[in-house]
Amino acid sequence: MKRNRYPSFFHTLIACLGIACGSIPCPAEVFKLETATIADINAAMDAGALSSEKLVRMYLQRIEAYDKKGPAINTVISLQTNAIEIAKALDQERITQGRRSELHGIPVILKDLFDTYDMPTTGGYLPLKNSQPWRDGFIVKKLREAGAIIFAKVNTLDWFSSQPWGSSTMIGQTKNPYALEYVPGASSSGTGAGIAAYFATVGFGSETGVSIRNPTSENNLVGLAPTLGLISRTGMIMSALTHERGGPMTRSVYDLAATLGIVAGFDAEDLVTMASRGKVPIGGYTQFLDPENGLRGARIGVLRDMFRSGPKHEEALALIEKSILDLKSAGATVIDPVSTGLPLLSILSETRVSLWEKKLATDYYLAGLGPNAIFKSTAEMVAANPELVSNSMKQTLEFGPLEFEPEYLARLKNREMLQSAITSLMDQYQLDALVFPFKTLPATKISEGWSNREADNPLSSQTGFPGLLVPAGFTGKGLPIALEFLGRPFDEPILIRLASAYEHVSKHRKTPRHTPPLPGEIVHYNP
Repeated sequence: MKRNRYPSFFHTLIACLGIACGSIPCPAEVFKLETATIADINAAMDAGALSSEKLVRMYLQRIEAYDKKGPAINTVISLQTNAIEIAKALDQERITQGRRSELHGIPVILKDLFDTYDMPTTGGYLPLKNSQPWRDGFIVKKLREAGAIIFAKVNTLDWFSSQPWGSSTMIGQTKNPYALEYVPGASSSGTGAGIAAYFATVGFGSETGVSIRNPTSENNLVGLAPTLGLISRTGMIMSALTHERGGPMTRSVYDLAATLGIVAGFDAEDLVTMASRGKVPIGGYTQFLDPENGLRGARIGVLRDMFRSGPKHEEALALIEKSILDLKSAGATVIDPVSTGLPLLSILSETRVSLWEKKLATDYYLAGLGPNAIFKSTAEMVAANPELVSNSMKQTLEFGPLEFEPEYLARLKNREMLQSAITSLMDQYQLDALVFPFKTLPATKISEGWSNREADNPLSSQTGFPGLLVPAGFTGKGLPIALEFLGRPFDEPILIRLASAYEHVSKHRKTPRHTPPLPGEIVHYNP
């Protein structure tokens, strides 16, 4: 590998010095797959230095080298067999008609619970390996309409069976590319690890509690758990109807903003999105990026209610404190501390309702698959493989009508109280956002599993308010930690502005050492 890379370097150096190339000018731009944003990709494509086909081949090369071989990150369940042909067609369309959107020709990977008409949707569950949806889900439909390439379906914590953290009955355990013996997050494990290892440009995850944000944190990514109602869940396997969300996971705030503008908005098949009407900005979300000045004059509250203490938290807490200093240095007015006066971490454990809603959510999804669905109901799924489905799946069959379940109703009331408390706090201090650590325990070892609720922070999911995560640095063992920005409903534009400025001043992104750049991923060109 080294013998291939050094000649390219020296030839470029000689050309720039004019030793070998005489009048040939030194390349003015450098495209690096390792660091390229969607804007960088489009710039290189517009200059004729890159094509979607070439981009797809770069990602295929990385998947070939690192997914099942080498470090064996093990993310991909299904790979788009026609990816190169799709890319070629999109390249031709770009030439003859122009690009449809910023995502034209951009490869996207999906947690394997988003319906795709051309690949099975398994939820990581082996009995669904041949479950072929008859149409795309809403998010996938919007991505394809924008010219994105649905590139692969990736691993998820098994949706219906009890498996180790980040593992499925479909393909087993996904590894963390930053530290192979550690987990890469929860049910969006494949998306987190795949985007960190840059197997694609953009990824989508979902969360009932923390499963966008957890793998975002543990893979040093930027991720958004959007306002409930901003992005449709149609064609998405869910565990809860009242707080399940899907959202983008990327390597930069720019990519997140560009992607969000494609998928946000009303869907008549998911009426929770009625709340988004009039709230999605015309012109998308990239207009709110402000790396240089986005924090200047912003009012940010440090929600100390969400900080845990103790020796095992100290290293990550130090990273978060440094992040708070970065906010101040970039011009933010930081109010520290702010508090609801409530024991939030305790209350949050009494707000989840997925146990009660999972049967309804599963039945709703299966009904949408049509007459060819492998299973028609949760009861049928449990009866077919009682030894494989989890005990919690079996337990869901025991609940009666939810309007008569007192614990379920009490948990919904707790969520309403949380929403009111957070809104009142932000209004009291006239805040643009709250910040706190997503968690202050890094990823655990695969061999240790996951049983520590101290690593869990579901405030965003249990209020339905948007939570945007950005990298906050690494522990001494090289494990990532994330800072969370929490906003009011539909305040994604504000969070994107703040996060873009924090990203600019902090610069915590780096490539996992187990999945380094490969030959051919750097292109020199004249714009």
